Amino acid sequence: MQEPEADNEIEEEHLLNFVVNSLDEELAIDLGENVEVTTEKLYEVLAGASAGGTSINHVCETTDDSPHANTVRGHLTDQFDLDTVEVVGDTLLQRDALETLPDRPVEVCADLHLDPYYGDEDETEALYFSEAKRGTTTFHAYATLYARVRNKRYTLAVRQLVAGDTTSDVLAEFLELLDGLDLGVKAVYLDHGFYNSTCLGLLYAHNYAYVMPIVKWGETIQNELSRGWSREIEHDLVGEVTFPVFIDCVYQQGRYDEHGVARHGYAADAPFIDTPRDAREHYSKRFGIESSYRLAKQSLAFTSSQDAGLRLVMFVVSLLLQNSWRYLHWRYVAAPRRGGRRLWQWSFTEFCEMVLRAAWTALGVRRAVPANQPLDDRFFR
Repeated sequence: MQEPEADNEIEEEHLLNFVVNSLDEELAIDLGENVEVTTEKLYEVLAGASAGGTSINHVCETTDDSPHANTVRGHLTDQFDLDTVEVVGDTLLQRDALETLPDRPVEVCADLHLDPYYGDEDETEALYFSEAKRGTTTFHAYATLYARVRNKRYTLAVRQLVAGDTTSDVLAEFLELLDGLDLGVKAVYLDHGFYNSTCLGLLYAHNYAYVMPIVKWGETIQNELSRGWSREIEHDLVGEVTFPVFIDCVYQQGRYDEHGVARHGYAADAPFIDTPRDAREHYSKRFGIESSYRLAKQSLAFTSSQDAGLRLVMFVVSLLLQNSWRYLHWRYVAAPRRGGRRLWQWSFTEFCEMVLRAAWTALGVRRAVPANQPLDDRFFR
């Protein structure tokens, strides 16, 4: 059966316009009077840098119609601080993502991402300190909340953690946000960074089903994870909260040059989890087909700026590109049909390349460089 042809097309400039308009509506910039640069031009540069995984400097230096890189960074730095970006960033990320979510309850996940920082701690802002990882205890830390539907992630909120913040502070904000959304939640999946008594208490207080891997804190749980077969136990954390732990045992079968049994513990309280295998399989689905942070790094503009607001804006834009791609793919590109939409092959990489080419066109990408002598026949055909 021949598939019906589409009546319209989304061109590269439409994708750039969609991203720029989304940014302009939610992250409006007050440029003041007698300023030649426009907000749209600033966001074209930012969108191009994000889609290309490059810097604002590079985009401005290789295009003829873009403002100076210092002008772009200056306006973005003056307008946005951490608190502002977090508040409007949530609205920006949710505006189209919520429309794509189904009517049934969805699985919600929270991740903590630590980006190692090796510079002078006194010369930058908004650093987070944690256990040593990759040779440092200092990080740029981001927590994201996203809904998972059919192995696709739709980011709903992002927070940057700074010195003094705790994962329970972030989780409290995320759960309050979920309470305020018209969104059914099947369960909340958390990474091990949220494993503490305060976070567990918050989940019970908000009445959310949850699954998270446990951390081997204390002799009791270490003993439980060193012997026996798959089972369910009751465990208490520092005497403050008691919860079920599912211990799942799997044969390693020579993987990573190891043999014997590997035991993994999951703190889980959900109506659809009855066995340790259920806990492992449901938690493993949380990762989906793609990693949101891998895609975020692919579409993240990089900078040496130490301004926390600017860095967070760039991170939000990288997540916005993912949400926009998934929304446009589902809403406009996928063909409605009986039994579900038919998805056209349109990768996130191709989406970013199209946005980048549109930004180059809008900003007048440099297509020639000076030559200090005449060109010979090798340059012509």
